[in-house]
Amino acid sequence: MLRAMSPARWLSLAAAPTFAAMALVTGAQELRDGVVICSRLPGGSPLAGMAVMYLLMSVIHLAPWLPPSGGGRPSSQ
Repeated sequence: MLRAMSPARWLSLAAAPTFAAMALVTGAQELRDGVVICSRLPGGSPLAGMAVMYLLMSVIHLAPWLPPSGGGRPSSQ
């Protein structure tokens, strides 16, 4: 039986895919236009763009999608 999920739980599940989609769209625009939204200095880090920031945010918000670690039944040994 499925439990009813609270709005907070739905929002926590929506964060990672939303940021991943934003990273894809922003990265595609940056490649197409040749312009980085967060302008970086010549010779600067390639990690300074908005697409990278959105990608990192999606990784950070993956926790609700991962199975619980160390939980479950105790071992019978």
